[in-house]
Amino acid sequence: MKVFIYLKVTLIVLLISSVCFGIALAKPKVLVFSKTAGFHHASIEVAVPAVMKLGQENGFDVDTTTDGAKFTTENLKQYAAVIFLSTTGTVLNNAQKEAFKKYIEAGGGFVGVHAATDTEYDWAWYGDLVGAYFKVHPKQQEAVLHVVDRDFIATKHLPAEWKRFDEWYNFKYIAKGLHVLITIDEKSYNGGENGDFHPMAWYHDYDGGRAFYTELGHTDESYADPLYLQHLLGGIKYAMGQGK
Repeated sequence: MKVFIYLKVTLIVLLISSVCFGIALAKPKVLVFSKTAGFHHASIEVAVPAVMKLGQENGFDVDTTTDGAKFTTENLKQYAAVIFLSTTGTVLNNAQKEAFKKYIEAGGGFVGVHAATDTEYDWAWYGDLVGAYFKVHPKQQEAVLHVVDRDFIATKHLPAEWKRFDEWYNFKYIAKGLHVLITIDEKSYNGGENGDFHPMAWYHDYDGGRAFYTELGHTDESYADPLYLQHLLGGIKYAMGQGK
C-alpha cells in the first residue's frame, strides 16, 4: 500500500513538473504582417527573414502573413505583438479592424516599420496608434539622426548622432502624446518638410496597449545592419511587454 501511495505521489509530482516545464518553455509569439495594397517595398523580402532570425536568437516565435483574414479576435489572442512591416494602403476590412482594435484594447502590442505610416489613411484610430501619416519623401540619401532618448530599450545602444543612409519620410499628420526617441536633422539632407522637430521613431501607450514605430527600414541593407536590427529588436521587446 505504501509503495502504491509513493508511486501515485511520484506520478503526480512528475505530471505537475512536466506541466510547469511546458509553461516555462512556452515562448512569446509575434505576427509579422506585410500586406501591401499600394507601393510594395522590395526590402520586405529580406526584412521578414531578418525578424524571424531575431526571434530565433532572442527567444520569441514569429508567424508571418500577408492575409488580413488572420485578424480575428481568436487568432490575435496568441500574439504578444503584431508587426506592420512596410504595409501600405487599406489592408484590413471593417471586421478585421475591429478585431485588431480589441486586441490592442486588451493589452496587445504593435510595432510599425517604415511604411506602416503609409497605411489605413481613412482609419483615424490606426493613425493615432502608429503615430503619424506619410506625406512625401525625397530621394534616398544620407542624413544625421539625433537620438534624443538613449535610455529606451530600442535606442540605448545607439550613438547620440547616428549618420545613416535611408529613405526619409515627411509626415502630414503627427499624433500628440508620442514619446519621441529619434529625430532627423533637416539641415543634414535635402527635402525635409517637418521643421526643426522632425520625429523618426517613437513609442507610446495607446488605448490599453503599447505601440512602437520606426521610420527607418526602407533599404535592404537595413536588415543586415546590427545597429538597426538592435533598434528594431528593442521596439519588438517593448511591444511584447518586456520593458522599456
